[in-house]
Amino acid sequence: VQLQASGGGLVQAGGSLRLSCTASGRTFSIGNMSWFRQAPGKEREFVAAVTRSGSFADYADSVKGRFTISRDDAKNTLYLQMNSLRPEDTAVYCCAAKNVPSRVGVRSSYEYDYWGQGTLVTVSS
Repeated sequence: VQLQASGGGLVQAGGSLRLSCTASGRTFSIGNMSWFRQAPGKEREFVAAVTRSGSFADYADSVKGRFTISRDDAKNTLYLQMNSLRPEDTAVYCCAAKNVPSRVGVRSSYEYDYWGQGTLVTVSS
């Protein structure tokens, strides 16, 4: 499985961006998909995850109510809609995918099998 993330850029505080992550290869084996981010000088952190069916989504407290994760399996694409962006959201955002089975609440990066290359989001104050 290969993952390709896109959609990052420079936005003012309070603005919005939508990230996309397109999967290719053995996509039938994908269960959970997620977004992680890493800010300069900080460790990678969990942002959001969605189950295979798309029925269950999980968010870090720092983004809950502002970000929405979704997936379109017909297009093999994962999305992250980011609203009300803050300077502290500045980071490189990476998508990740886990082999089946899918389950709720997978937040550890060690559980994910495939990673995209990351896309930079910069939020100016």
